[in-house]
Amino acid sequence: MTGSRRSIRSRQIFGPGSAPGSHQRAIRTVPALLLCPLVASCSGIQSALDPAGREAADVATLFFVMLTGAAVIWAGVVAMLVYAARKRRAHSEKGAGQFILWGGAVMPTVILTALLSYAVWLMPNVRPWFQGEDGGMRRIEVTGEQFWWRVRYLGEDGGVLFETANEVRIPVGERVVFSLTSPDVIHSFWIPVLGGKMDMIPGRENRLALTAEKPGTYRGVCAEFCGTSHALMAFTVLAMESQAFEDWMSARQNASGAADAEGLALFLRHGCAACHAISGTEARGAIGPDLTAFGERGSVAAGTLPNEREHIARFIRYPGQVKPGALMPHFGMLPDTDIDRIAAYLKGLR
Repeated sequence: MTGSRRSIRSRQIFGPGSAPGSHQRAIRTVPALLLCPLVASCSGIQSALDPAGREAADVATLFFVMLTGAAVIWAGVVAMLVYAARKRRAHSEKGAGQFILWGGAVMPTVILTALLSYAVWLMPNVRPWFQGEDGGMRRIEVTGEQFWWRVRYLGEDGGVLFETANEVRIPVGERVVFSLTSPDVIHSFWIPVLGGKMDMIPGRENRLALTAEKPGTYRGVCAEFCGTSHALMAFTVLAMESQAFEDWMSARQNASGAADAEGLALFLRHGCAACHAISGTEARGAIGPDLTAFGERGSVAAGTLPNEREHIARFIRYPGQVKPGALMPHFGMLPDTDIDRIAAYLKGLR
């Protein structure tokens, strides 16, 4: 009779087709489903828990150490509460006060002190700002703008070798010093798989040193709210083997966009050169991103759209629809044939 009542009650709660144990399986399944997004976020091109550099590895280690310490404290507090509840049911308080003192005060204090000491000891590694002489080190100047990234590669004398945008290429195993600035508002430069973030403050230069320990394509972001399209301000990081990087540097310094005369003529005629530069051509604008070798980049509008002809044309027509707050004027008044031809020209730049 009791079993029948339980079965009826189970069907009333979980539905007429539910078996007596089905709700227990469902309860066990829910936590697993909730953990799936957390597990999925532990790897990938933008995960601080899937490090590709020494600084990021230290950040990940600190996270897991802190997580372990928090779990130990939580388990201790739960054990203390269970013990106290049992003592209360048994109407016995013998030893309860001492247990609460050690489990609720002494143990958390000891663990938190150890965690704090470890974090302070590790701090210089997880905050890799660079101070001192950078002679002989690779230097890249990155300027955060609304809402894209100006990237300049510097020579040993501090002069600019060439400029690009929304993409950073670095050699594997080599220390790279990033000089970080901003002309408008505060941005924050962050490549999660390589290290911690560093603010880009108008009127000030901050320097960050990072080392990629394995080749790959990673994603960087702006980690400081900077305006309407803050979430649409990403950049690509390509960590390359040393020889491949040197070959790319040489090719990039000799790149020219003059091969396609028809596309270049339209680009110049419609005023694009007033804001954009393309090496080897009359386009020498300095307001917007440098478009030399634009076809090599993986995205349009700082990680917003894939670098395809139709997306380039869409951004030329109405950039504000793709990236709200963008300072680039729209060119939707131009003939579609001209816009499509300019898009094809930019896609072909190498």
